[in-house]
Amino acid sequence: MSAPSFSILLVDDDEVFRSRLARALRDRGHEVRSAGNAEEALALAQAESPEYAVVDLKMPGRGGLHLVAELKALDPNTSVVVLTGYGSIATALEAVRRGALDYLAKPLDADELLAVIARAGGAPGPLPDTAATPTLARAEWEHIQRVLADCEGNVSEAARRLGLHRKSLQRKLHKYPPAR
Repeated sequence: MSAPSFSILLVDDDEVFRSRLARALRDRGHEVRSAGNAEEALALAQAESPEYAVVDLKMPGRGGLHLVAELKALDPNTSVVVLTGYGSIATALEAVRRGALDYLAKPLDADELLAVIARAGGAPGPLPDTAATPTLARAEWEHIQRVLADCEGNVSEAARRLGLHRKSLQRKLHKYPPAR
C-alpha cells in the first residue's frame, strides 16, 4: 500500500535547495509546484490551490510570515509548513498564530517534511490541536544561532550582543543542537 499523494507548493529563494527538495518530493509521488518568492507563490496558489505549502521564512520582498497568512486567506484548507535557517521561538509562535501547521529548521530532507505531514494526520485540513513546544535548551541554541547569523559569524560581536564571555559562547557553539 503506497502513501497518499498530494499537491505541494514549495516556496524558497534558494534555487538549489528548492529544486532538490522538489525533485525528492516528486520522486515520492507528489505533485510539486515551486516558486522563488511570495508573488510567484500567490499567483500559483490562485491558479490552483495546493493541499500543502512549504514556505521559507526569510525571502526578498514579502517574507514567509506574510505569505502564510495570504495563503490561508486564499484557501483555509491549505496546510502550511514554515522553513527557516534562522529559527527562534518568537517567529515559530508567530508562524503558528498566522496559520502554519509546523515550523522546521533547514536543512531538512523530504522524509523529514513528509514525517511532519504524517504526524499532522497525513491529509490537508485544519491545524492540529497541539503544537510541539521546543525545550528551553533548544530555544537558547536557536537564539544563539540567530544572533550569530545576524553578526555574520563574528563570535566576538555575537558574544557582546548576547552578554556572554566569548569563550562561553564558543563552548556553547561546539555543542550539538539540543533535541526539540
